[in-house]
Amino acid sequence: MLTRPDLIAFFDAHGIDHATTEHEAVFRVGEGEAVKHGIEGAHSKNLFLKDAKGRLWLISAQDTTVIDLKRLHPVIGSARLSFGSAELMVETLGVTPGSVTAFALANDVERRVTFVLDRALAEAERVNFHPLTNTATTTVSPAGLRRFFQALGITPLVVDFTDLRVVEDGFVR
Repeated sequence: MLTRPDLIAFFDAHGIDHATTEHEAVFRVGEGEAVKHGIEGAHSKNLFLKDAKGRLWLISAQDTTVIDLKRLHPVIGSARLSFGSAELMVETLGVTPGSVTAFALANDVERRVTFVLDRALAEAERVNFHPLTNTATTTVSPAGLRRFFQALGITPLVVDFTDLRVVEDGFVR
């Protein structure tokens, strides 16, 4: 499993411009308001989910996005969704609750997790995720985020949560 220094080295090796800000541990979206004010860009919330058929899902959405799990599953093609266990999160993404992040997909070498990205994050000028630990926030551009996914061979399923629909190409070029 990659560590935070490994992730930063991955960014550097793939030409992904990034900036990391250290801060106190943040476990929930509402806890880090003071931290967020000092970091430009869209901030994320990340949900590790398992559906009724055993498929794993990671949703990365803007921190203010409302996600209705009861209505989402037919949109993304999953069975009914519930939260995945901490043990399964560690096993597949190599992170613990509070540190789950889109960047943890680098640890999913078996590609067991289907990734759903909020259109609001895909279209933001800069996006922020924990770098595998909740004591820092790493900022990347949309181009850097695209490069990250391309390096992993992942095509995000981009969802517009305002009207619950899949967006064919949600990344701004």
